[in-house]
Parts: sequence; structure tokens; C-alpha cells
Amino acid sequence: MNGLITLLLFILILGVIILVHEFGHFIFSKKFGVYVHEFAIGMGPKIFSRKKKETEYSIRAVPIGGFCSLAGEDGEETDDKGKKIPKNRKLFAKPIWQRFLILFFGAGNNFILAYILLFLAALIHGAPTMDPVISGVTENYPVAEAGITEGSKILEVNGHETKTIDDVQLYITLNKEGTPLDLKIESTIDDDTTQIKKYTIEPIKVKEKVEDEEVEVYRYGLEFKTEKIEKGFLPALRYSFQKAGAIFRQMFVVLGNLFTGGVSINSLSGPVGIYSYVGEGKEQVYVNLLLLTALLSINVGVLNLIPFPAFDGGRIFLLLIEKVRGKPVKAETENLINTIGFILIMLLAIYVTGHDIFTLLFK
Repeated sequence: MNGLITLLLFILILGVIILVHEFGHFIFSKKFGVYVHEFAIGMGPKIFSRKKKETEYSIRAVPIGGFCSLAGEDGEETDDKGKKIPKNRKLFAKPIWQRFLILFFGAGNNFILAYILLFLAALIHGAPTMDPVISGVTENYPVAEAGITEGSKILEVNGHETKTIDDVQLYITLNKEGTPLDLKIESTIDDDTTQIKKYTIEPIKVKEKVEDEEVEVYRYGLEFKTEKIEKGFLPALRYSFQKAGAIFRQMFVVLGNLFTGGVSINSLSGPVGIYSYVGEGKEQVYVNLLLLTALLSINVGVLNLIPFPAFDGGRIFLLLIEKVRGKPVKAETENLINTIGFILIMLLAIYVTGHDIFTLLFK
């Protein structure tokens, strides 16, 4: 893909995801009467702005994302011009349930966007089957020698339930290289009879070409290909919920493994890594971009709900503390917590971006 087009698509994808996120905060703030100072498209210096009632709507120079500036986020008493804002128009003065919805629906909008994109992709190009079914087995490999056949359904991988083919591929990917794979398989014996059996599959080491180099890799002999495509509204609707559910599960499993050491921090990708990925996939570029945007939108939503300082989830966690204590956390304490969290996030972003650049330049 042309480098300039890739860059523009990259900016568009990140911009849409962040803008949709901020619009969720904006729309619920307006609904509950919170004073909105500014709703901006893009970041950096203003290149255009227009004020409607109390809110300034602006377009900024850097076309990535945007933001929604609310009165009372940090407990301030006036706007930028020193104008007194009524206390009941400030975020901190609103009931806890309203503040919860304002904070949650940044991520909520990301989830809605993902469902819509997945539905559109399936409606336009057809809905692939998500059933965890083996499409083929490689002869003389461990899976075939164990007696597992094409068309068998994988119910569990290493003790983890698998509802979709995405679940199967996730747990196989997370399985430590070269170690046995525990499978729970449902296979059909005849038209009326099925059997469920557990297998432990030892991988074999084979030589394969990777980027013109011959390397040794471990293989089990499983094949997964999405061959069944269904057209129509209902299949597309079903696929969007199944695929989104699989992405949610993947996100939580990967996060859990990240904290327990099952996944390296080097496996994370930042903007540079995403940029390099956008340039791939020339065969079905438009559907791939829809799927990629949906995946990233869910990831952004889930990450923002982690109860970590400076994230929406961290602020929601402080709401829960307020509910339990019967009084809010001091604004100074909340600001300090969020500042520390922001610094830690920036350090992580710098590390991940640096790793992406190194991988992109020297892979």
C-alpha cells in the first residue's frame, strides 16, 4: 500500500476511534446539564472555532482524535475567561450515577462503533462462520496421528472453553512453544452419534521458510480456514456479536497474561506498530480495515475502563470509593493520582513506541 495512503488511513483510524470516544463523554455531559467548555476535533493549535451557547466547537491542527473539556473535572470554579459557572453545572456536583455514565460512555461509544463496523463488514462481504471447527489436519503430523479428523469441534484448549475459532487460535498462540497441547474434541461417529474425548498433542519440530530464511518451528498439524460465508442481515448481526465477544475475551485474557507474565510487554503495539499493520493486507483491504478499526476500538474501550489513574476506569473507581465513603475523594488527591498515572502511561507509551520503531527498522 502506498506510504502516504497508509499514513492517511492510520490517522483516520485513530482519529475516528478517539473522536467517537470523546463524543460519548460529550453527549452524556450535555444530556445531564454539565457545562462543556470545548468539544474539539483534532489536537494542537486551533485552526477554526465557533461558539454555540456556552460550548466552543473547534477544529485543531493535528488531525488525530479530539477532546471534550468539562467544567468541574478538576474542581475549578470558573471557565477560561473567569466567568462564574453555577455549581450544579459542574461535573463533580452531579449525582454519582450520572458521572458514571458520562465517564463510561467514552468506552461505551467505542464498543458501539466496533459492533457497527463488524456488522457492516459482514453485511457487505458476508459473515464467516465462527464455530471452533477444525477445517483440516496435516497428514503425518501429531493431530492426524492422534486420530482427530477434519470437521471435529474443539470444545477446550488447555482447559479453556472455546466458543469460537478465535478462542481456539488465541489459546494455541498463548501455549508455550514446544509444549504439549491439551484438547477436548467433539467428533461425529455417524449421523446420530457424537463422542467427546480429550487429547494431549505433542508438537513436532519442522523446518519452514520465514522471510526467505529456513527456521525451525513447532507444529501440531491443525488447519483453520474460514470457508463458510453467509450473506444477509441476520447472519451479519450474529457474526458481529460473536466476533465482538471473541475480541473482548481475547483482550481480557491477554491483559491477564500480561500481568501474570504469560505475555511479554514487548508483544504490545503502539501507534508505530499499528501504522505498520495498516499497510499490510492488500487482498481485502477495506474489510481488513473495518475489522482492524473494530478491534482497536474495543481495545481502546477496554483499556480505558481499567481502574488505573488517568484512565476513565480509574475515575470510575474513585466514584465507587466515594459511594462507599459517602463523600468524594479530595480534588487535590485525585489530581495527584491522575498525574502519577499519566506519567506512568507516557513512560509505557515511550517504551512501546520505541520497541515498535526498532522492530520496524530492524526486523
